Amino acid sequence: MHTNAADPKAENILRVATVNVNGIRAAHRRDMASWFANRDIDIITLQEVRAPEDILHKMLTDIVGDEWEHVYIHSDEAQEKGRAGVAIASRLKPLETRTGLADGVNDSGRWVEADFNAPDGSQITVASVYVHSGEVDTPRQDDKYEFLDAMVDYLPKMKSHKNHAVITGDLNVGHTELDIKNWKGNVKNSGFLPEERAYFDKFFSPEQLNWVDVGRRMAGEVPGPYTWWSYRGKAFDNDAGWRIDYQVATPQLAEKVTKAVVDRAPSYDARFSDHSPLVVDYQF
Repeated sequence: MHTNAADPKAENILRVATVNVNGIRAAHRRDMASWFANRDIDIITLQEVRAPEDILHKMLTDIVGDEWEHVYIHSDEAQEKGRAGVAIASRLKPLETRTGLADGVNDSGRWVEADFNAPDGSQITVASVYVHSGEVDTPRQDDKYEFLDAMVDYLPKMKSHKNHAVITGDLNVGHTELDIKNWKGNVKNSGFLPEERAYFDKFFSPEQLNWVDVGRRMAGEVPGPYTWWSYRGKAFDNDAGWRIDYQVATPQLAEKVTKAVVDRAPSYDARFSDHSPLVVDYQF
């Protein structure tokens, strides 16, 4: 069983969690509900749900409860059966939802966003994003670069319309050497290629796209905290992980962050996914 101590929220906090569930059916079976029950989350974004909408809704209802009726999924099982699929569930009724990143981009089941009213009456846009894992010298890597190129084009437009916006999810790139335990052994592998990391330089540079990596800002310049560990070997026990799950906020929203926590399971057998949730508090 995966449990966390209750984490009380201050007034006017919007608590946003993101997690790659590695299959909603598996996460449900491994008791994701016991983690969720103690976290007092307002909005949760999921990646790799790998299920049609009716099954996702049933699994999520079991996990988050009946009052969470507002679930949106973007998944095209015909294109990538058994892969991808992103969703947003919330206590709050979304004002509007949108799917897809750009015309002609292979973003099937990889981008959904929704607008909500924040506690102070302002609006916040939350996106659930699953970037391709990629594979060097294959079409999968080409798809990954195409998707990242589309993000470079879209992020300025997103920021120009919304002061408060956050991109959450499994972005499948470790930005710096602090983000992968064994970075030296991965410099030629997808997820830590210099070409991929350059996109994240662009995302986070104040002189370029000027978005904020909330997890890194709150943790400081320390190794991790990692969010994904291979199921193989002793990766989890040795904390040989990767930090590839993000909340990437506009500067105005990033100023409202009071806490960012990776909910690492207490033991290998208590995990409901090979990823751990990243939970962020925004004070309005």
